[in-house]
Amino acid sequence: MPPITDVLVPNRGEIAIRIFRACTELGLRTTAIYSWEDRLSIHRYKADRAYLVGERGRPVDAYLDGDAIVALALRKGIDAVHPGYGFLSENADFAQKCLDAGITWIGPPPAVMRALGDKVRAREVARRAGVPVIGGTDAIESVDDIREFAAKHGFPILIKAAHGGGGRGMRVVSDDAEIDEAFDQARREAMSAFGSADVFVERFLRQPRHIEVQLVCDHHGNRVHFFERDCSIQRRHQKVVELAPAPNLTNEVRRKLWDYSLALANQVDYASVGTAEFLLEERDGQTEIYFIEVNTRIQVEHPVTELITGIDLIKTQIRVAAGEPLPFYQKGVRFSGHAIECRINAEDPDENFRPCAGTITRFRPPGGLGVRVDSYAHDGCRVSPHYDSLIAKVIVHQPTREEAIRCMQRCLAEFIIEPLKTTIPFQRQVLSHPDFERGSIDTGFVERVFTPSR
Repeated sequence: MPPITDVLVPNRGEIAIRIFRACTELGLRTTAIYSWEDRLSIHRYKADRAYLVGERGRPVDAYLDGDAIVALALRKGIDAVHPGYGFLSENADFAQKCLDAGITWIGPPPAVMRALGDKVRAREVARRAGVPVIGGTDAIESVDDIREFAAKHGFPILIKAAHGGGGRGMRVVSDDAEIDEAFDQARREAMSAFGSADVFVERFLRQPRHIEVQLVCDHHGNRVHFFERDCSIQRRHQKVVELAPAPNLTNEVRRKLWDYSLALANQVDYASVGTAEFLLEERDGQTEIYFIEVNTRIQVEHPVTELITGIDLIKTQIRVAAGEPLPFYQKGVRFSGHAIECRINAEDPDENFRPCAGTITRFRPPGGLGVRVDSYAHDGCRVSPHYDSLIAKVIVHQPTREEAIRCMQRCLAEFIIEPLKTTIPFQRQVLSHPDFERGSIDTGFVERVFTPSR
């Protein structure tokens, strides 16, 4: 593989800045792109150079125009692309375009992305690897397929987009009367978000735990796991608080999660970083584990794994893309302490989490030992209505989970973001709940315990 010297990041916000920092520390040149609406965004100033892509009035298209991005890279002599998360990060066609142009793709091979990016195909990969999956269908063509599945498995059921994630293109169906509308909504949302209306159906688990395992693999057959994260605290199927390691798991369940994840990676000859995601259901006193998907990119919540292992995942990902072998084997990867991440969004919890755009006049993040803040925000920063509402991620690392919770509670109390409404009051309510402190959490936690302050 050719050496990497100049990395273009077709992304924005905190993840673009995160990647630029890692590249700079590796001695690499960095290149940013930005939309006209993002012309004052700080991510463009964190790179060595930055270029406008797209036209005014098309703020999202700028980060999705693969042809324009590849053409820019060729004109400027850029030899590598790191997509971050979101936008083109799981687009196998874009990855192939980069490779066909002689540009290093900092991610897994396109064939692997295709095998795992389609959730229906990924379920078949899991079966071949001996990993259990939730009872479900292939891609469905009509509501008749849904009714046939419901007649066999009962309600509730879940309609899911075959491509993409993040809770989009997903509908829970509780009875027959909801099927037609849910099918249409899921297909429309899937097409809008992922460019494909394909959906499938699976059995809906009531209040399971959502656990994921970080994978790190090279092109030389060395594949390791970096332990697990608990992402059960979710709102509308979107993660809001993540913990590493996951609390209240038996050693047997942990080992199964790690082994299943490595089996998936081995099945497709995975290379780069990735995340295997699972649902855990308690049935008859036993913990049942079901595969959901593999995300073939860096995750929003990757910092909690970095803090407990002390290993920079972005730098590792870049080195792997350059053809370097991993400098460690499984026995050499250890974790210490406990980490928590809170995603701070510009949303009003008292108004059903309505997104809040506008200019931040005061931005005062927390600090202290074991505290990390990943953000693009600053005094005078404009939070755009055109993009995701994530403003910042607060991550803490402490010797025990109890100390990590107390540290995060202090950080949230200390954090000032004015005048926009944010999810900080909601996060504080979550962190102070006795069930959270005990680690008794599942995907229904927010709906059960959160109460708007008004």
